[in-house]
Amino acid sequence: MDNFYSFRQTSKTFLLVSSALAMSFLLNACQFQSGTTAMTTGAKPDSAKKTVVKEALPKAIKPASAAVVLSRKQIPVLCYHQIRNWKPTDSKAAKDYIVQENDFKDQMKMLADSGYHTILPDELYSYLNENTALPTKPIMLTFDDTDLDQYTLAAPQMKKYGFKGVFFIMTVSLGRPHYMTKDEVKELSDNGNVIASHTWDHHNVKKYQGQDWVTQIDKPTKKLEEITGKPIKYFAYPFGLWNEQAIPELKKRGFIAAFQLSEKRDPTEPLFTIRRLLASGYWSAHTLSNNIRHSF
Repeated sequence: MDNFYSFRQTSKTFLLVSSALAMSFLLNACQFQSGTTAMTTGAKPDSAKKTVVKEALPKAIKPASAAVVLSRKQIPVLCYHQIRNWKPTDSKAAKDYIVQENDFKDQMKMLADSGYHTILPDELYSYLNENTALPTKPIMLTFDDTDLDQYTLAAPQMKKYGFKGVFFIMTVSLGRPHYMTKDEVKELSDNGNVIASHTWDHHNVKKYQGQDWVTQIDKPTKKLEEITGKPIKYFAYPFGLWNEQAIPELKKRGFIAAFQLSEKRDPTEPLFTIRRLLASGYWSAHTLSNNIRHSF
């Protein structure tokens, strides 16, 4: 540990050598000067390093049985990708994943005017396992793939209504053109949103073998924890695709829940197959409202 942070050792010396007060004072002063010199030359004290706050599960909650989880009323979870205006080069299929700017604004206003309140994964987890109380008309907003417009366009609109969201980050994209930087991801986290994992490069989980789990899950998790200083506990399957073999692998890595898209929840692992509704780029705010009511 740096000399700058050796006061603890100095204190012990002070107790053992009570008659040497003057010498102890001089020693401390020298240590302070040495630590200051180290910092001005670029050395960083250990305490300045980014650390992950090892939080427990929400209130140390023990997962409930599958039957109990399935008995809870499903909470609407929306899934967004790109928030931008369509381009002439966008295909018909691509437009399904691109919600235009004014449409997104209208959708956020609709949710607020309709009395919806956003919740975050810890709240959903607590509700599913312990039936803890949620706000009236709870809803979760999630965003996949690290697109920059989620930071520049979506987040400000959400903030306007006091909404928070979950950003499933694909780490290969960090810092690339049209994608978020590490600092922007950190800012979203610091502002009360949740950062979660969406693999390294969106590779289909159903095809993982051996080292793929390290490349696609372990390394991205470590990077996101370094960026946010918080544990990464939630995961979204690329393309919404999952299989039974993936779930124990995610559990071994500390994940407590995972999100798919619109398939039925697995009867034995509902916490790892939480449903989401894709917010289509073709939907108006009114159409989205209808789909929320009829899908959950």
